[in-house]
Amino acid sequence: MSKPPSSRIFPPMRAAGLARLAEFLPAAARAYANRRNTDHGPDDRGNVSILSPYLRHRLVTEREVLDRVLGRHSLEAAEKFVQEVFWRGYFKGHLETRPEIWSRYQAALSGQQAAVGEGGGFARAYRKAVEGRTGIDCFDAWVEELRETGYLHNHTRMWLASIWIFTLRLPWELGADFTFRHFIDGDPASNTLSWRWVGGLHTRGKTYLARPDNIAEHTGGRFRPKGLAREAIALDEPPLPTAKPARPADDAAPAGPALLLLTEEDLHPESLPLASAEIRGIFACHATAARSAFAVSDLALAFAEGAMADAATRASTHFGVEAEPLQALQADDLARRCRVLGAERILTAYAPVGPMGEEFARLRPALARSGIALTEIRRGEDSLVWPHATKGFFGLRERIPDLVAKMGIGAEAMQPDLFARETRRAAAHR
Repeated sequence: MSKPPSSRIFPPMRAAGLARLAEFLPAAARAYANRRNTDHGPDDRGNVSILSPYLRHRLVTEREVLDRVLGRHSLEAAEKFVQEVFWRGYFKGHLETRPEIWSRYQAALSGQQAAVGEGGGFARAYRKAVEGRTGIDCFDAWVEELRETGYLHNHTRMWLASIWIFTLRLPWELGADFTFRHFIDGDPASNTLSWRWVGGLHTRGKTYLARPDNIAEHTGGRFRPKGLAREAIALDEPPLPTAKPARPADDAAPAGPALLLLTEEDLHPESLPLASAEIRGIFACHATAARSAFAVSDLALAFAEGAMADAATRASTHFGVEAEPLQALQADDLARRCRVLGAERILTAYAPVGPMGEEFARLRPALARSGIALTEIRRGEDSLVWPHATKGFFGLRERIPDLVAKMGIGAEAMQPDLFARETRRAAAHR
């Protein structure tokens, strides 16, 4: 029997994501539901999918994962795993319809980072936490694991956030920034809202308390920490504005000559609805380094770089056009490239709230002044899910069967022959 997969190795390629998906499929139903909450450590991840780095960058799409899982298992049997996939869309939709959450987080974080820079007791407590020197064995081990692998089990992410907030009494924003800087699957929505959920801000007053017995049970006895907080008093903040619809986006590419811009938000351009466009050039750029004013980890940067290179190679083959990496997005440079290639439009996948979304907000008016349109294409599944993400997850969860049907998910919905070919190709890269 092969050794269960390790989270220490994440090749940043679509082929690796497809291979992992194929390997996980037999366990995606009741086995996953029964075993998913246990963290066996970084060398044994056989009970979870470890697909998050590939899903976060859409090297493999949520739609593909749902199709393959529900092509093999019933929705009832795979309910827990399917819900986990929809949590990703829920978090993105929730932040997209309440963008002030992100702006508040950024504003608070800026002041806290300045306080760290000033030194003193606050800075020393922060340094102990991010360097894994708190004396809480499990917390320190998880910090080391995060820094060495760029990944943590989902249950462990909750424990770490709870200890940070309620035992170490450090600001949640600094903790969210720490994990966002190090996760190779770092996602603005999932990361930010998960920390808020633990602290009692997402579902008002509902917190998550890390308990020694629960940690011992779900780490196979590897840890039984002492000195943890015995209560989790919910954090508080002023009320947020009412949710509003996500900003407009196209559901397919307009006809005519265009440049294609790849970003870390969606690295499967082959499945974007671009058939009407004439792609004359392909460029790739990510904003991973802009996740924080503090240094982003080499692992997160390397995964983004590798994933971008993989997507650029595939896009070049698919569209028959050379792909070129860009170090930064500059309006004058992009406008010049458009003129050289005879294009008046740049096509790109929709960038939700976060660093790349901020880049696009800066770039769009500057490009417009040069007569170049920046057109974002939003996938149909996002347009279906996000309107149901304005409140708690329960409201979305109740609609999952209907959403699955509307997406056309099923054994025949996603070109199984193509998937089989890609899976075989993936196995050759392992």
